[in-house]
Amino acid sequence: MVRGQAVRRARVLTLLSLGVAWSTSLIGPGIGLLLETRSTRVVFGAVGLLLFTVTHAGVLYATVSRRGRTGWTVAFAVATALTVPLLAPIALGRWETWAWVGASLVGTAPVLARRWWAVAVGAVGASVVLASYPPHGALIAVGVGSGLALAHVLPVWLWDLVVQAQDGREARARLAVIEERLRFARDVHDLLGHRLTVIALKAELAERLAPVDASRAAGEAGEARALAASALVDLRDAVDGYRAVDLADQASAIEQVLTSAGVRCTVTLPDELPPAARELSWALREAGTNVLRHSRARWCTVEVVCGADVVRLTVANDGAPGTKGRGTGLDGLSDRLAGAGGTLVAGQEDGVFTLVATVPT
Repeated sequence: MVRGQAVRRARVLTLLSLGVAWSTSLIGPGIGLLLETRSTRVVFGAVGLLLFTVTHAGVLYATVSRRGRTGWTVAFAVATALTVPLLAPIALGRWETWAWVGASLVGTAPVLARRWWAVAVGAVGASVVLASYPPHGALIAVGVGSGLALAHVLPVWLWDLVVQAQDGREARARLAVIEERLRFARDVHDLLGHRLTVIALKAELAERLAPVDASRAAGEAGEARALAASALVDLRDAVDGYRAVDLADQASAIEQVLTSAGVRCTVTLPDELPPAARELSWALREAGTNVLRHSRARWCTVEVVCGADVVRLTVANDGAPGTKGRGTGLDGLSDRLAGAGGTLVAGQEDGVFTLVATVPT
């Protein structure tokens, strides 16, 4: 779910749109091969067409998927150069075979380079020269190719926007992680830096006083020990606060993740949550993970109810047929809640898997 279903769908639609230009590079020269009567030219032309169409498909896919683009681009450039001697003579005078290759080059220019108009101008110029047998071959290369290029401008532009948006979200997520690490590092430094300095000074002083004033050295060592114990308590409190996850924030995150995965999610929370509700954030995280990994849910509901004595979390989804029993995650969660005086009940009925977790207020 790194890019999500929407990104994958956009990539498939972009490739399908570019498939029109690819089919032009296959069908147009293919007709020329059918019209060619000399067997030697047919063989060489078929080799040139095969190299061109395979590398053409490869460079289109590599450009959109951003994997292996350099290698495919070099192979496509070599194959394109080979089409001039291999395909240009095919059905000469009866079919403008290479003109369709030129049209395909112009049509795929929006993908081959982001400054696609420069590629289009170059391809059109080559088409005018090589497809001038007869002169109306240039019209095919320029007219058909320009039409394909214009048709591909919008999907390629939209695909670029989708990729940029996805990269931006990933960059913001990485930045948020880095900022949180820096914040935690600053908190730890502010918390321990001064105390560790004082402890080091008192330990050094105790070491110097030990030979001449044992009682005063013992006092300094005792103060150092007290400072160390106090610093340890403060550090544990800071780490516990850092690990704690707000239930409302966790519910919002689960809702966004499930929605992006195509699961209709409904979250119901009270206006105010007691501090004890933080323990339920672990239960909600585990329930959301189970929905994503172990079921094929179409909908999921999350409800939190605050009573007089307990806070109750109920998570239900219709993915029970895909759920593989009670895993170690739920067992560990049950033990954690039990340690806080809470309970965990999970089971399925009529195709609906329900998890109910409670903690005392």
